[in-house]
Amino acid sequence: MFKLFTNMLKEEWRIHSTIFGSLSFALFPVMIFGIAFMGSFLLPLFRAVIPGGDLSMIVHALFLLLGIMVGAFGLIGQEAMNRRFGQASLLAYSARSLPISVQEIFCTFVIKDTVYYFCLWVLPFVGGFALASPFIGIPLSLPALLLLTLTLAFLTGLSVVFFLSTVYARSKLYLGVILALLLISGAGLYLFAGINIALFFPPLMLFYSFSWVLFGFTCAVILCLSAVAVLLFTSEYTDTAQRYSSVLAPIAQRLSFFPYPPLAAKDLIDLSRSGSFIGQTIFSFLIPLGLLWFLLSVLTRLLPPGGVLLLFAILTGVIASTMYTWITAFDSYNSYTCLPVSVRALLTSKICSFTVLQLIPAALIIVVSLLSNGVAYLIPALVLCLSISFFSLAVTVWQTGLSPSVMVYDAKVLVTYLFVLGIALIVLIALSFMNPYYSLASVLLFLPGWLFVRESFMKWDILDQPTF
Repeated sequence: MFKLFTNMLKEEWRIHSTIFGSLSFALFPVMIFGIAFMGSFLLPLFRAVIPGGDLSMIVHALFLLLGIMVGAFGLIGQEAMNRRFGQASLLAYSARSLPISVQEIFCTFVIKDTVYYFCLWVLPFVGGFALASPFIGIPLSLPALLLLTLTLAFLTGLSVVFFLSTVYARSKLYLGVILALLLISGAGLYLFAGINIALFFPPLMLFYSFSWVLFGFTCAVILCLSAVAVLLFTSEYTDTAQRYSSVLAPIAQRLSFFPYPPLAAKDLIDLSRSGSFIGQTIFSFLIPLGLLWFLLSVLTRLLPPGGVLLLFAILTGVIASTMYTWITAFDSYNSYTCLPVSVRALLTSKICSFTVLQLIPAALIIVVSLLSNGVAYLIPALVLCLSISFFSLAVTVWQTGLSPSVMVYDAKVLVTYLFVLGIALIVLIALSFMNPYYSLASVLLFLPGWLFVRESFMKWDILDQPTF
């Protein structure tokens, strides 16, 4: 198993280093280290605005979200086995020719990805903070504790979503029951008892007050959920014929106002028939944002009226922009090379498909504003969310073209993305807190967004497209 693990790590490195170049990809954790190191010197400023307890909660929430994003292994089981590994390697198919079980291979795959993302994100972040600690008067024991609790937060998110996504692959009904129980319990405690469940997140409680009992409980939960998920996972799907009515023409007709209706319709049909539409909406959108809402609600006393809803709208816009990866993740450019379709046409169709998907975040903002008595701020929140989403999309297309899910690990690409988006977010957050209706100025983002998209067409039309 160890040899399989090391070979999978080598395989992952070769894939990314081939795409970006060894140096560019190796600089990614160095960049995270540098950001954490420089950001640590801003802690005195942050503490003047945000209490230390709330700041630590935000940091743990970010790594919980990272684990959630990484954890949807069960959801992509069929796609990953048949498409990702089918193109890149034969390791995942070893069970078909060697005396090794699918569960053992997949367990190794999960451990590999856990170690891989830990080294890419968690370790560099804590390392940068630890290096800066002596200069800002923080004892080294705090970074050591932070390494433990952030790792547990990451693993908690990973194991929970890994479990839920595997249940989803087995039975959508069971997943619905589990999520309904969790939602009812969390909402009931928050609405009727005034208890915010975010405050009882075990890794965060460990950070506030370390306890070996709580540490053992947290590890046991992570291990149990992961073990059950591995046992439930399957890469074998029945080959029974599935028949679908012809819907391409009707959908294309409804999307006739788009430049390339058939291509946009194809994207939506692929999402629907693969099950990715429901799965991605739950695991990559609703669950992270549901968690964020509970965390942001703690900051109500620190923000101006409507501040929580507007900040939630900003974060929703950022996360909604990742829907572009839903459309492009498994749609290889190879399949279009023999057709009279330009890169410009494909990018345009993906943007159109993305536009249709923005109905999801718009509906979420409406629901949240109604439930939180924030109807007065509904219009600013909607405009803010959609403006940020489309601007972030424009920057993503400009930087990554048709391959956002892999190009994000190019250090130069990520730094540029964070810098451009960060400037816009800082300005909009400041305007929103000054006056909620100042956030309507976010519509001005469509102008630079349009310029980014136009530049993207010229940039990616003349470049050879990657064929991974």
